[in-house]
Amino acid sequence: MGPKVGFIGGGQMAKALAGGALAKGALQEESLVFAVPSAKGQEALRTRFPAATVVGSGEELMPLCQSIVLAVKPHVLRSLFASLKPLVKPEQLFVSIASGISLANLKDALGTDRVIRVMPNTPSLVGTGASAVAADSDIAADDIAWVTTLLESVGIVERIPDSQMHAVTAVSGSGPAYVYLMIEAMSDGGVAQGLPRQVATRMAAQTLLGAAQMVLQTELHPGVLKDQVTSPGGTTIAAIRSLESAGFRSALIEAVAAAAQRSQELA
Repeated sequence: MGPKVGFIGGGQMAKALAGGALAKGALQEESLVFAVPSAKGQEALRTRFPAATVVGSGEELMPLCQSIVLAVKPHVLRSLFASLKPLVKPEQLFVSIASGISLANLKDALGTDRVIRVMPNTPSLVGTGASAVAADSDIAADDIAWVTTLLESVGIVERIPDSQMHAVTAVSGSGPAYVYLMIEAMSDGGVAQGLPRQVATRMAAQTLLGAAQMVLQTELHPGVLKDQVTSPGGTTIAAIRSLESAGFRSALIEAVAAAAQRSQELA
């Protein structure tokens, strides 16, 4: 059994990362330690990961683990810094998934330079996430490789500078909500044209999924793929004309800008 890996927090993202890493063989269940305060949360984790260790606080977890994933909401993490900092050991690696807390602030709050910041998104729960990794140049390549492997167990991973995390939050962190809104609107349109709701929703969702896979697998520019399904005088160009007239493209660009600005305000 390898070194212990701790998760401070036992929510959906922590369980997704741990479960994905176990499924891909990146971690062993016996090496997992979870810290959650509620008895209900502890029981749920013991049921999901029976060979893991479950404790009630970050203070109990800290002496047990070499690598620690900070998997709680930003306001919760800020409230824990004071109790965690005195327990930090030089050899420990910290991985934060809390949005809005920069690497510089994480390092200062924990009193260590061994910190990596990541931004996963909710599709990680079904193994199709998009995650970003930010780390300073003095972080060991092995540490970055380990975190990358952890995140690759639930989706794709991109390495970015910490200064771009607000943009990542706006594109992939908040992005699933934009897509859900689009699926809902397309489904409404189908229902308006006589389709049953379940059929319209499934067809809309699968269409977005398939189009996304086309972009990733062909590596063609989305505009090229759009042109491939847009015949002169056809139905698709009529729909695109309507979307452009309604400011569809601009609305999405402005939505990303608004999310990035709000992320900066919350930092």
